[in-house]
Amino acid sequence: MNAHQKIAFSCSPTSKPVGADARADLLKDPGFGRVFTDHMVTIRWTKDRGWHDAQVRAREPISLDPAAAVLHYGQEIFEGLKAYTRADGSIALFRPEQNARRFRASAARLAMPELPESVFLQAVDELVKIDSAWIPGDEGSLYLRPFMFATEAFLGVRPSYEYLFVLIASSVGAYFKGGAKAVTVWLSDRYTRAAEGGTGAVKCGGNYAASLLAQAEAIEHGCDQVVFLDAAEHRWIEELGGMNVFFVFDDGSLTTPPLSGTILPGITRDSIITLARGEGRTVREARYSIEQWRADAASGKLREAFACGTAAVVSAIGRIKSANGDIVIGDGDGGPITAALKAKLVGIQRGDVADAEGWVRKIA
Repeated sequence: MNAHQKIAFSCSPTSKPVGADARADLLKDPGFGRVFTDHMVTIRWTKDRGWHDAQVRAREPISLDPAAAVLHYGQEIFEGLKAYTRADGSIALFRPEQNARRFRASAARLAMPELPESVFLQAVDELVKIDSAWIPGDEGSLYLRPFMFATEAFLGVRPSYEYLFVLIASSVGAYFKGGAKAVTVWLSDRYTRAAEGGTGAVKCGGNYAASLLAQAEAIEHGCDQVVFLDAAEHRWIEELGGMNVFFVFDDGSLTTPPLSGTILPGITRDSIITLARGEGRTVREARYSIEQWRADAASGKLREAFACGTAAVVSAIGRIKSANGDIVIGDGDGGPITAALKAKLVGIQRGDVADAEGWVRKIA
C-alpha cells in the first residue's frame, strides 16, 4: 500500500449509543481523557496481508492473547490530535498530516509497519464524522488518540508479525485545572527522559511510562509537571513530561531546545516557531542550561517561559521548583508574548484568525 492509497472501511454503528441528554450532561465538564465517544476505528496488519479489515464500530474492550507481543516487549506507538468546532459551525483538524507523518516515523523506529498517511487521515475523518455530536461547545474539543500495538502471540524477541491500529476519541476541556493560570514545574535531577540513540523523538508509551515516577515526584512537591535535563551532562533543558518548552527574553526573542533526537518533534512546537518568526521575532533552536535559566530569571533577562503540546496547547510556566531552590519567571503569572502566541494559535484552530499557513483541514 503506497502513501496515498485509500482503504475501504466497513461501518457498523453502535446499537447502544449514549442518549442525547446523558451526553449533554457529560459534556458540561468533560475534564481531560475521562469522557469517551460511542465509536472507534480498527485496522489490522499481518505480514501476509498487510493492512486490512478497516472498521468503524462500537467502542468496546479489546481481546488480547496473554502472549501478545505488546505485553512483553512494548511494541506500541500513539498520537494525539484534536477536532474543533469552528466559528462558522464547521468541524476542522489542525495539521493532521503532521500527526500522520510522525506516526509513520514512530512506527519505523519501533520496527512496526508504517500506516500510510492517507489511511491515517481517512480513519480520523471517519471517526470524527460519526461522533461529531461529542465535540463540546465553547473552548472544548474532541481529542483523538490513534495508537498501534503488536498483537502476535509469540515470546521470541523480534518484531511482531501482527498489529492492530485503533483510533478512539475523548471529549475534552482544559488539560490543566485552573485554565490560564501559570503552572509550576519540578526540575528532575534524578531521572532522565531519553538518551541519544534512544526513542526520545518517538511517541511511544515506554517514554511516558519512564516519566511517571518523576511526575509523581513533581506532584509530591506541589507541581503540575516535571521538566527533564539531558542524560549525558544533566544540565541542558530538554522538555517537560509531555510538552516542549520555550523561553522568552527581554528583547522579545525566543529559545527552544533543538531537535537532537532526544525530544519529541512537537507539532505545536513547530507551529509556535512559525508564528513567532512570522511576527518578526528571533527564534533560536539552541541548547539552554538550567544554570542559564536560573541566572536569566534572576537578572530579568528571561521574561517568560511556556510549555506547549496538543493537549494543553500553550501553558505559561511561572515557577520552577528544585532541590537547589526555586526559580520564578517574571512575576510568576505568565506574560504577554505567551498569551498572544496562544491566542493566535487557538484563533487559527477555531477559525477566528486567518489561516495563512494552510494548517486547518476541514472535515467534509
